[in-house]
Amino acid sequence: MTERNTPTRFETVRPTLLGLAYRILGSRADAEDAVQDTYLKWNAADQAEIDNPAAWLTTVCTRQCLDHLRSAHRSRTDYVGAWLPEPMQTDSNQDPEGAVAIASSLTTAFLLMLERLTPKERAAYLLHEIFDVDYRDIAQALDLQETACRKLVSRAKSHVERARVRHVTSADNQRRLLSAFESALATGQTGALAALLTDDIVLSADGGGKVPTVAQPIYGKADVLAFIAEKLGDYWADYAKVESDINGGLGLVLTDGDAIVGTVGFAYDEKGRATDIFIMRNPDKLTRITRPTLQ
Repeated sequence: MTERNTPTRFETVRPTLLGLAYRILGSRADAEDAVQDTYLKWNAADQAEIDNPAAWLTTVCTRQCLDHLRSAHRSRTDYVGAWLPEPMQTDSNQDPEGAVAIASSLTTAFLLMLERLTPKERAAYLLHEIFDVDYRDIAQALDLQETACRKLVSRAKSHVERARVRHVTSADNQRRLLSAFESALATGQTGALAALLTDDIVLSADGGGKVPTVAQPIYGKADVLAFIAEKLGDYWADYAKVESDINGGLGLVLTDGDAIVGTVGFAYDEKGRATDIFIMRNPDKLTRITRPTLQ
């Protein structure tokens, strides 16, 4: 039996497929389903006839994701409150995706921006710009001509550049922001935090209609700071707050005893100021989050 006919070949590609599927779908659970469906198709295929297994698997996984997006779009129209991508814990020290260029494609702000693209724009952009797939293979995955794929990528790049969501600030800036955020929660004093936020910052929270949270995003520095100082600190007074890498940046995991009850992540502008605060409280999107080990 050759390597091609064993799980070994698939397992070498699985991390890449999972990374692609997560970025397309914004959900680790759905991404794992797409990758598993890809494996089933791979296992059932005549692998001896597949000249380029990696390209074949990428094509199948991309198509699985696009199929899922069609049904996901319908379900999100009935979603209660703000929808945020499922948070993913990352390891910038050990994971190769800790490189800035790759980490920036995992940020919540970037994943939300992708939601504004058409499904094929999203897939084409990710395949070419993040995973370095050539246009010939993208055309096969999307069942389009190469010229059409080039246009998809060009349009998507314009949206990404205008949105300016691929900023990952320095580790020192992230630590300063997180320290000021935690201090504001604990003391109600927001002076240090205010200096690290943009004037038009947005705080968004996803409870999925399952736990209490703000129903709509909060806009502007004054209102965001007031909410943190006057309400959020009290709401979270009994929660432990543990630092963790969340979607390529430093954030928090909230715990209540042994239970994971939330995560907090941030987005930044080119000057290193926070433009967004993302709070995940939907328990269905926290099942893959683990409590970080205290150092």
